Amino acid sequence: MKITMILIAIILTAFTAVQLYLIYGQRTIERYPYVVNKKHKQFEIRTYETTLFTSVKLSTKGYKNSSSKGFSILAGYIFGNNERNEKIAMTSPVSMSLEDSTTMMFMVPKKFNKDMLPKPNQSGIEFKEEPAKTVAAIGFGGWANDAKIEKYKQKLKAALDAEGIKYSNRFYFFGYNAPFEVFNRKNEIIVELQ
Repeated sequence: MKITMILIAIILTAFTAVQLYLIYGQRTIERYPYVVNKKHKQFEIRTYETTLFTSVKLSTKGYKNSSSKGFSILAGYIFGNNERNEKIAMTSPVSMSLEDSTTMMFMVPKKFNKDMLPKPNQSGIEFKEEPAKTVAAIGFGGWANDAKIEKYKQKLKAALDAEGIKYSNRFYFFGYNAPFEVFNRKNEIIVELQ
């Protein structure tokens, strides 16, 4: 019994240490920069600047069917699966378009421009410059899934309709945490405004 208690204590200590390390690591990750223009009760209006992304278009639709595949392709590229075996820093958030097909995107760190990036070894990866845009954003915690994403997409639409704010049909999911992070999980649904 004593050995079991010691093992449980060691496992809990290791788990807590890893989670604290991950929380601290989030502070050092470069993020997609934006300015908050206005805060509403359920959402906020933001302006994002022009930013370069690596992207991969997937034939599948939905978070469950696309997130793992898209993430592994783009993570492979930034972890060195490119012509120079060069590692590129992870950024946040991971972006997924919510359309008939899914495009997953990782922001390129600001120190790079398109010409400086190594060529991907895997076909399908493209470099895409997202223009400056104004969006509405709504957040939610925990692990994302298709049902939660749809729920918050509908909540955002209803809140925008109630305020008379016109929006496009370009919705995105933003995920800010690694899959194994347990605490302080942050997700958002954003939509480009007209």
